[in-house]
Amino acid sequence: MPTLIVATGDGIFIVRPADGSSVEVRLQGKPAEAIAVDGADPKRVYVGTWGQGLWRSLDAGRTWERSGESIPHQDVTAVAVEKAANRRPGAIYVGTEPSRLSRSDDGGETWRMMDSLLELPSADSWSFPPKPDTHHVRWIETDPAAAEKLYVAIEAGALLRSDDGGETWHDRVDGGPYDTHTAATHPGAEGRVYAAAGDGYFESRDGGLTWSRPMQGLAHRYLVSVAVDAGDAETVIVSAAPGPHVAYRPRNAESYVYRKMSGDGFQQVTEGLPSGDGVVASRLAAHPTDAGVLYAVNNRGLFVTKDAGNRWRQVDVDWPEGAFAHGVRGLVAFQE
Repeated sequence: MPTLIVATGDGIFIVRPADGSSVEVRLQGKPAEAIAVDGADPKRVYVGTWGQGLWRSLDAGRTWERSGESIPHQDVTAVAVEKAANRRPGAIYVGTEPSRLSRSDDGGETWRMMDSLLELPSADSWSFPPKPDTHHVRWIETDPAAAEKLYVAIEAGALLRSDDGGETWHDRVDGGPYDTHTAATHPGAEGRVYAAAGDGYFESRDGGLTWSRPMQGLAHRYLVSVAVDAGDAETVIVSAAPGPHVAYRPRNAESYVYRKMSGDGFQQVTEGLPSGDGVVASRLAAHPTDAGVLYAVNNRGLFVTKDAGNRWRQVDVDWPEGAFAHGVRGLVAFQE
């Protein structure tokens, strides 16, 4: 089992592969919104928090320090690290509310603002419905085939793309996702982008130039998380809910998980994974290298599949009391 980090509204939990039954509690009291790991140097881990900025670990999450004090807003809602960089450390990208994007090329020591995305024509229409006077960067996805290519999701209003590390931008395209919550790419499928959005499920096969919306089989179309099998770019797992008001809070939750394989529509996953009333939308992650192995975490715990999502089992973890009282915000899996 790889190391897994779970982000919650009260900090992060780290499950190490040596002993899956124990969990480390870190950044307690800090509402964790986003996690990113440097794939080429997995000791470098970054966590964005609401109101308390960006935190950095240089020892795979055992100790933490503040980073990015110069980032203009401390409500950090998205973090990513370059996947295809030919230099180390790779560029780190941080998104905030209000929507701003910052970049560091020295491991988080210094930062510069990539504000040209605010000049796009669609920017005037971006708005987060619960707080209509603002919006935020919900997700940043870097491209494993091109070091400078990235996709940035604004909640709500656009999925943007840059071919030069955020210096210049291409605006949203007709037929593309409007309210992306999570995006994914795949090292074995250049140009493939997957988006789980409030307006459904989307795929691009040409780096975001055009999009399809293969929704067959999805009875619930408000999507929260997406993960792709490391061994098969056609096997996709998504979490879904009837709408935003039941996706995130345990007290009124209702959610489901679906799987799509090559040539098929989505099918609901039921074996070994809780769903329906009382279950918040699962956050999903694929094993970084092992085919067929994926993870899901929700307010009922951590679950793993080894057959690409057909059957799941619960991982025995001794969670602290009230671990998921505020729901789940993110999940990453990496090899130390």
